[in-house]
Amino acid sequence: MTRKIWMLAAGAAVFLAACQEKEVVLVGEREDLIPLGEVTSNESPAIRLPAQSQNASWTHRIGTQKYRTENAALSTRPNLIWSSGVGKGESRKNRITADPIVADGRVFTVDAEATVTATSTAGQLLWSRDLTPVHDKAGQASTGGLAYGDGKVFVTTGFGSLRALDPATGADVWEQKFQAVGSGTPTVYDDLVYAVSGDATGWAIEAATGKVAWQLVSIPTVQNVQSPAAPAVTDRLVIFPYGSGEIQGAFRRGGVSRWTVGLSDARQGRAVNTVGDISGDPVVVGNTAYVANHSGRMASIDLETGTRNWTSEHGALSPVFPAGGSLFLVSEINELLRLDASDGTRIWSVTLPQFVKDKPRKQTEVHAHYGPILAGGQLVVASSDERIRFYDPQSGALTYSIELPHGAATNPVVAGGVLYVVNRKGELYAFR
Repeated sequence: MTRKIWMLAAGAAVFLAACQEKEVVLVGEREDLIPLGEVTSNESPAIRLPAQSQNASWTHRIGTQKYRTENAALSTRPNLIWSSGVGKGESRKNRITADPIVADGRVFTVDAEATVTATSTAGQLLWSRDLTPVHDKAGQASTGGLAYGDGKVFVTTGFGSLRALDPATGADVWEQKFQAVGSGTPTVYDDLVYAVSGDATGWAIEAATGKVAWQLVSIPTVQNVQSPAAPAVTDRLVIFPYGSGEIQGAFRRGGVSRWTVGLSDARQGRAVNTVGDISGDPVVVGNTAYVANHSGRMASIDLETGTRNWTSEHGALSPVFPAGGSLFLVSEINELLRLDASDGTRIWSVTLPQFVKDKPRKQTEVHAHYGPILAGGQLVVASSDERIRFYDPQSGALTYSIELPHGAATNPVVAGGVLYVVNRKGELYAFR
């Protein structure tokens, strides 16, 4: 018995001594398995891009085909022409989530603390409006998104409302209160405004009066991300994206549900797998909607029946951009991808900057990448690592990059041959 005790004690001592040994750190430079910026390609078939168009406005997210500029005119090597402060920058509690919109010679933005600003296309401040309710404090909530239509600016707020503002002065036209945060971006179509609130409710609101036309509900969830996804609208249907991963198609006039699809699939081996929010807004092309979640899945959905045409193992953090029979997106694992729109197969991928800090033990915070959009015949991606990058749509090759101080906080937009993006400090930058 004593012999066994001594043997166990000796074994424990050896084990403890091994635990106290310092980790051996190998000498040499650490290299990624796939080098940053390298194009991984199956094939790079030729692509026929739509012709560049001189668009004077950019009023919505790109999901609704009526408002999407397929290839906005832009210089192949744009340079900074001006920048202007538009409010508070991002902090630990607040984010800038609303993409800028351009209409009537004005650029509308929202800062991290729910202040809407109108800036002229020459860079002059026109007006600024704090949307914090009188009984709340500034900084207690951020804002969802912006849209323009029916001669008004529409903005959803984290304080739980949809506001209609006069674009010339910023004065209130009307306000409709939700029963939850207004985290989604509105879409205006004819005389109705469509939006999704944080309690999984789809709203249709009269653009002229702010009265509720109808509502639909989905499955409530707490696994949302702060993603300002917008409903996509056609002449017949509205497609609502919900935080639960549900996509709901309804007749846009009466609100009768046409079909419901769940996109709950997830990429294996990633922590974000538990987040099923629809971060890649529905994007309509003809009779098809492309939609993606935050955890590694994308689907092509038939608008008439709601059935899936195909499913791909790629999530998207912004709406995909369709062009020339391909889909372009930034995935949830920071890859710029070109997929075949007919079946979702990958044509090429480009690795984008991942971790903010290079040391392995400090690789906790990752860079954010916004876009892509197609402008000037190139894919444009704005990133939090203080760069805006331009890529060849056919091959994925990097063609040009420009500096963006403090890094991007929104998707880029283009109107009047000028590229606009808001940075994390709350500044609007214009490039031509």
